[in-house]
Amino acid sequence: MPKLGMEPIRRASLIKATIAEIGQAGSLEVTVSRIAKRAGMSSALAHHYFGSKEALFLAAMRDVLRLYGAEVRGALAAAEGGAEGSAGRARAVIRASFSPANFRREVIAAWLNFYVLAQSQDQARRLLRIYQRRMVSNLRHALRPVLGDRAGSVAQGIAAMIDGVYLHAALGPSSPDGVAAARQVEAYLDAELGRGA
Repeated sequence: MPKLGMEPIRRASLIKATIAEIGQAGSLEVTVSRIAKRAGMSSALAHHYFGSKEALFLAAMRDVLRLYGAEVRGALAAAEGGAEGSAGRARAVIRASFSPANFRREVIAAWLNFYVLAQSQDQARRLLRIYQRRMVSNLRHALRPVLGDRAGSVAQGIAAMIDGVYLHAALGPSSPDGVAAARQVEAYLDAELGRGA
């Protein structure tokens, strides 16, 4: 009989192993058997907890999004009342997007494959839309006091740049550099702030 409390630990191990395997393979062409082996358990147990590779991958992306959301909330709270005001909140979202926990090779690979999966799988598409709406909403809210009616289009531009930087990092040969990536997106923000409302 399994110990009480082992299920959440095993699920977390499988999710971590899923992200690592996708990162190593660079695609969703990984087997549940390989994921389970990395997690130190049988593929039958992985199927028991998640039912399918697709469900396991969606659980992994939910975990990535949970971590990302927590980092954004923490960054926004830290920026609250700061010297930069509203622009500081937008910078906080940008910097959280490229934090060491979010902008690492295996997570970048998971994102790239998540974008692809969302083209054909309804649950992935819905999850991606939620993420995109929240990002744009956070940015628009932060930028409205300084950019007025232009806040929505600038927020869309920043979100597109963040996605684009992830795409370039996924396909690029070098290690991801979150600081340089954030600076690149912030340069766009600075140019838009310079144009005024």
